Amino acid sequence: QVQLVESGGGLVQAGGSLRLSCAVSGSFFSLNAINDMGWYRQAPGKQRELVAGITSGGSTNYADSVKGRFSISRDNAKNTVYLQMNSLKPEDTAVYHCKASYYGMHYWGKGTLVTVSS
Repeated sequence: QVQLVESGGGLVQAGGSLRLSCAVSGSFFSLNAINDMGWYRQAPGKQRELVAGITSGGSTNYADSVKGRFSISRDNAKNTVYLQMNSLKPEDTAVYHCKASYYGMHYWGKGTLVTVSS
């Protein structure tokens, strides 16, 4: 079992920054054992979409809409995955969820709300 708890969301003006955190816990040895971690977001009336992903080896991938503005990282010692979001836009407004893929199972956090005002 893997539990994910997101934090760091809030209200920010366009052009501002936020850093989201995803605390990972469960019956695994360390975060390094979880190969694929990712951040997804779901805006009102829209489907959930991938924002950024990171492997245990540090390889990253990003949605085109956030490339150059967002950065995903992981701290295996702290069992935490981060999403640094800069130059935020109103269209980034969404609930941001953390996802872990572990032994073929997918685990989700409940999400944290990010609201970007114009």
